[in-house]
Amino acid sequence: MNRLRMTKLYAAASVILPSAAVLIWHSELWVIALFIVWFVIAALLWIWCDRKEQAQRITRTIHAMQTASIVTLNHHRHDWMNDLQVLYGYIRMGKTDKLVACVEQIRERMTTESKIAKLGIPSLVTYLQSFRTLTHAMELDVEIEGELSLAGLALDGELAGETIVEIVNAYRLAVKPGAGEVAKLSVDFVLGDHSLVITFHYDGELNDTSDWKQKCKRALKGSPLKAVELEQPGNVMLEAKLGN
Repeated sequence: MNRLRMTKLYAAASVILPSAAVLIWHSELWVIALFIVWFVIAALLWIWCDRKEQAQRITRTIHAMQTASIVTLNHHRHDWMNDLQVLYGYIRMGKTDKLVACVEQIRERMTTESKIAKLGIPSLVTYLQSFRTLTHAMELDVEIEGELSLAGLALDGELAGETIVEIVNAYRLAVKPGAGEVAKLSVDFVLGDHSLVITFHYDGELNDTSDWKQKCKRALKGSPLKAVELEQPGNVMLEAKLGN
């Protein structure tokens, strides 16, 4: 327990003494006055400590976000350096066919990252773009058909984004270690005329399928996304009705 929280508890507990004095000498005006002054000081101390705690929480949150952003940028920088080295190698060797294929792969990855950024839910965008910094046991592949902004749909985009993050986390935390090849999870977004369909395809082994399913069900409680298929971890389909 930190110092500020202890101070708050001491401030609250200290009111017991003057309160007892009021009960014993309730006819004494100076006792009542002392109780009021004591109570006000204790309340002010509590409020000051509470605000300090809140400021510290905000500072820690900002620091964590900044750290995560730096790690994510470093990963992207590392990827770009690898791509440039490969391109430079193909140019020096004059392998035009492989050079074109490499550029096409880079273009496809940039297009995917651009589509992820346009999803419109900052928490979801940040999570998907920084996923590689969270684990090396599972690869995440995101496919978005056309242009999609969850923030622009007739549903609670923030809650839908939280659901997606929690389900991806359910897979991430359930990956069976030392199972051979790295597990892969594909998440496909398809926007229809009257619904949004999100499909999860998992290629790998899970530690506990029942625990994974329970986490997915908890994630879907109160969510605009409803399970169409959730029996097997290999293929999960969620749908949100958008109305006519």
